[in-house]
Amino acid sequence: MLDPLEGFSLRSLKTTEQIVIPRDPLKRVIGQDEAIQLSLIAATQRRHLLLVGPPGTGKSMIAQAISFHIPRPTHEVQVIHNPEYPERPFIDVKSEEEILKERESSKEAMGEIISSIDAPDNISERLGFRCKKCGTHSPPSEVQCPYCNTMKGGDDQKQVVANQPFGDLIADLGGIVKMTMGQMGGDKKQVKTTRVKNGKEEVVVYEVEGDRKIRVLDEEALEKRRELEHKSPKKTLVKLDRKPFVMATGASETELLGDVRHDPYGGHEKLGTAPYERVIAGAIHEAHEGVLYLDELPTLGNLQRNILTAMQDKIFPIAGRNPQSAGASVRVEEVPCDFIFVGACNIQDLHHIISPLRSRIVGSGYEVLMETTMPDTADNKVKLCQFMAQEIAMDGRIPHLDHSGVMEVIKVAGKRAQELDGAKKALSLRLRELGGLIRSAGDIAIMENAKAITKEHIKEAEARNRTAEQQIKERYGSYQMGMARDVSSAQKDANSPYNYWDQHLSDDKRGYE
Repeated sequence: MLDPLEGFSLRSLKTTEQIVIPRDPLKRVIGQDEAIQLSLIAATQRRHLLLVGPPGTGKSMIAQAISFHIPRPTHEVQVIHNPEYPERPFIDVKSEEEILKERESSKEAMGEIISSIDAPDNISERLGFRCKKCGTHSPPSEVQCPYCNTMKGGDDQKQVVANQPFGDLIADLGGIVKMTMGQMGGDKKQVKTTRVKNGKEEVVVYEVEGDRKIRVLDEEALEKRRELEHKSPKKTLVKLDRKPFVMATGASETELLGDVRHDPYGGHEKLGTAPYERVIAGAIHEAHEGVLYLDELPTLGNLQRNILTAMQDKIFPIAGRNPQSAGASVRVEEVPCDFIFVGACNIQDLHHIISPLRSRIVGSGYEVLMETTMPDTADNKVKLCQFMAQEIAMDGRIPHLDHSGVMEVIKVAGKRAQELDGAKKALSLRLRELGGLIRSAGDIAIMENAKAITKEHIKEAEARNRTAEQQIKERYGSYQMGMARDVSSAQKDANSPYNYWDQHLSDDKRGYE
């Protein structure tokens, strides 16, 4: 195997299958040494980052890799019912130790689960599992024994049926009609009794748990359950066990900042859903103790100010956002959102990021201009080989590159560095396009049943992988000429509804010439 971190000679490379892919995601990013260095600082010191550069240079990959270098979350955020003012639920932040204790208490309050067969016969009969006549077990929802076609409860149960409206009719139907315990007025979901354990008598409760199981609650479990019942109802808003990376690119206001769901019953005590249960966390809250990543940052518009507030205060309230909704009256204050912010944008969109947000990033972090090329050296060619192996492994549907294919990709990377960035003796870091070239070549190899991607496959893929604009220019000579040839006679008619030219320029026929 060939380890790119240790370096190797391209002469020793037969196929990219030999290349070891680093386990650290940050080491999988190639050619962005400054961005990687600052990312490690951001992860260690909890600093913010703004990554600026064209698509395909590794911005998203760097943002996600940062989350692998930060400690996992150690707190859970819970929203708790406020009995005095339900529309203002409380927030409680629990440590990992407290959460584990709560889980243990809840587990103890659950008691023990046993099979209905292992329970005392009289308990199984009273809960509706065991038939008194034949002794077989069946789900408690079946009042009539499926084995002997008699009422499980015997004469007592027959009397209950007889006392029901149309009881004689039910009795005549025999095995055809199956009734539940609830329908007969004898719904025995729980049986309370006593037992002797370790020479001491104690209260024990047996509860139906599904069609075959019974839950057993001893005095200790019952005490734990009573403790839990006396606590205010609550809901977990942000879980302890969560991913430390949240991508909120393209998120709506609700997805980004949270909301309160609408309740058609207006939160009525008996009909509606309690306000605390309708609170929804936003991406800024889910990223608490982790990384919040926003690509195409300028598209957020005015929501950038909310991100700024969250970064400054490290708390952000959740309120109902629709004034016509019952959730509009609900507001939860001081919901924590202490995250590492990583934003990204293209160079031409940089001026659309509001100044206070950039000031906050610079004041507590770094702005990084991504590299688009790297020098054409032996070490960098090895890094490019690593990238090829990563793309193939990530795709999972194409074969590996052989030596000739690798060298051809390197050649294409050098040509694109000069054509797109004017860099001589350099390799392109616009890797998304290179990845697309490798996949296209891999598809060709698959269709030919080839065992590896070769130089010929790369050349054929490069000929195919042309943008629409390139194809138009090759066919028609220019984009304008192509557009003029592509319109129909109906579209050329100035009075036609299909005429898509600007009305103010309807007299200008040059576009059709």
